[in-house]
Amino acid sequence: MNDTPVRIGIVGCGSVMRGPYTRQIKRMLQNGMNIQITRAADVVADREGTVRERFGAIPFSTDYRTVTDADDVDLVLVTTSMQVHGQIARAAITAGKHCLVEKPMAPTLDEGRELLALAQKSDRILHPAPHVLLSPTYQTIWRRIHRGDIGQPLQARAFYGWNGPSWGQWFYQQGGGPLFDLGVYNVTSLTGLLGPARRVTAMTAQARPERIVDGQKMRIETEDSAHVLMEHDGGVLSVVTTGFAPQAYRVPAIEIYGSEGTIQMLGDDWDPEGYELWQNSVGAWQIHGETDPDWPWTDGLRHLVECIQAGTRPIITPEHGFHVLEIMTKAMQAGRSGRAQEIESSFMPPEFFAEGEARPAHLVHDRTSGRID
Repeated sequence: MNDTPVRIGIVGCGSVMRGPYTRQIKRMLQNGMNIQITRAADVVADREGTVRERFGAIPFSTDYRTVTDADDVDLVLVTTSMQVHGQIARAAITAGKHCLVEKPMAPTLDEGRELLALAQKSDRILHPAPHVLLSPTYQTIWRRIHRGDIGQPLQARAFYGWNGPSWGQWFYQQGGGPLFDLGVYNVTSLTGLLGPARRVTAMTAQARPERIVDGQKMRIETEDSAHVLMEHDGGVLSVVTTGFAPQAYRVPAIEIYGSEGTIQMLGDDWDPEGYELWQNSVGAWQIHGETDPDWPWTDGLRHLVECIQAGTRPIITPEHGFHVLEIMTKAMQAGRSGRAQEIESSFMPPEFFAEGEARPAHLVHDRTSGRID
């Protein structure tokens, strides 16, 4: 156990903090991780009671800067509405704090670019969600693809959607929407598996222009249905279907179609339920159970704390987070303009080969850093 605790300040104490991240923090403490929750902030003053119930009588404020600027905070956890992610993460890094920011890392490309440049100059870690690359099932699928178990990847498909929240009007305002809230998982997974995208196009729509949210009828401001098509380095095409529209679905989260087979992740990529593998050489579907049924999508907090304590760099990088943000932002532009958009950023995808396992020569490609100069 590390003798120096990582002191965590939380900004945003709504449903994401109350449930998933509270469970993650308790799990980390039960596993002997040396962490302390020292401060919290939320624009809703009444949430102080929720914080006290979970973490005791720690200082609470409606001003996020009481967390980002505090001397007793090493890591800022940002779980607010999407529209303010960028400004809070920027304040945290500027104040010399590590920062885990929920997805997306910023609501606009300009904010994301500024945040990335700041993080690249800092010795603090910017750790953008989502954390799907940490899933043992994702990493198993990555190994099978990159060992050549389905031959050369040729096409891919991903899906995640639901009826949409009945709370939080910000989900349906500019800077929100299902691509930033849901499709972000798929875009992250596909770029992690297949590498950076170099071009994107999309069709987007307001499937339901009016909704009842927080008990009030509202007219949505952003698109709530999207089909996004990416062209990855090497020419592989992938499509993401997402929206606040599906009532239910029974399709795999991710499917990668190769020259010699197919691999598909069951469940959702933020909550896998195993995977299925078709190989022409076998001639039958091979079903594999979930690698770790208890893996939580909040696992990035554990990973970041371990990296801070060990002095290592995380698997998840701000370059990847910005690349995903650019894809999503330009997909929205493509949907509105009807024109494909070039992707300027890149990143170095992490590798998950077993120790000592050689990287197949036919899968070697130009791996760039994604740095913006």
